[in-house]
Amino acid sequence: MLRRSECRAPLLDAIAECERLVLLGDVLELRHGPVRDSLAAAQPVLSAIGTALGRAREVLIVPGNHDHHLLGGWLERRAAHESPPPLGLESEVDWREGEPLAAVAGWLGGGRTQVAYPGAWLRADVYATHGHYSDRHTTVPMFERLGAGAMARIVHEPAGGPRRAEDYEATLAPIYAWLHAIAQSGGPALGRSSHGASAQAWRVLAGSDGDRSWRRRALVAAFPALVAALNCARLGPLRADLSGAELRRAGLTATGDVLARLRVAAAHVIFGHTHRAGPLPRDERLEWRAPSGAALLNTGSWVHEPAFLGERPRDSPYRAGFCATLGVDGPPQLECLLDDDLQPQER
Repeated sequence: MLRRSECRAPLLDAIAECERLVLLGDVLELRHGPVRDSLAAAQPVLSAIGTALGRAREVLIVPGNHDHHLLGGWLERRAAHESPPPLGLESEVDWREGEPLAAVAGWLGGGRTQVAYPGAWLRADVYATHGHYSDRHTTVPMFERLGAGAMARIVHEPAGGPRRAEDYEATLAPIYAWLHAIAQSGGPALGRSSHGASAQAWRVLAGSDGDRSWRRRALVAAFPALVAALNCARLGPLRADLSGAELRRAGLTATGDVLARLRVAAAHVIFGHTHRAGPLPRDERLEWRAPSGAALLNTGSWVHEPAFLGERPRDSPYRAGFCATLGVDGPPQLECLLDDDLQPQER
């Protein structure tokens, strides 16, 4: 989600030059309060983007987990069909007047706005998706991974795990719906950051919050045992390693698993979700190659999350401002729009 302060001249200038803008999920933050508040906060930013694009440019939205509710009306209409067509790798999403997606499309440009889910083919060899299906496979014990592990047992996930987009939706969509209901009812928020409770837990366990008390030391000592217990409860496999390197590797491995299960035959895959931009100049390129052979590219974060920025925020691969650019041929390129001189360090 873009904040109003982030929609400034360098971003708008870059948008004005592109022929097609792809918003790759989490365009709105729909988990931290009522939908009306999120729409009110987003309107100035999305309207500015629509103005920068002009009348001739196309906008493509690919929803993710934090704005999954944008799909609510469309998913209900699909469910009403006796035999809805498979989701596949790319399904066209429609909307009706009065739905949140209609407001978003109107601000961005109305008739030239398209929506696809769970991903979109940007070129015959380039596939783009938000990447939230990876929560089903990551080994990092974050909130949505634990929820997905529990929900997989409740919905009787297919033996061997998900193989279709519908399988992932059956496991993850109930979690999204629950979080959305909490936000609308004014119940206790699960954090006011992009990763919510998971970010807060990571700060404590990694020591990035400056806490050196006996309580934190006790939590760190007990954490491996907790992870072992979660694995015994068949919510895993999970790992107790919360280092920056492990967060990166786990996200890439889980994304590769999703691509293999959904049989995505693409030379390049663009995703987000993990908020870790890459590959960056110092990254090991082999890490960013999926088992399918696809070259992975992560567009990073557009939310300022201090918990993940470390001691040198301007050098962090988790800082906001990265995007991917794609031409008529050649691989997609990772760029930083908010600071062209940034030389991110590996983390």
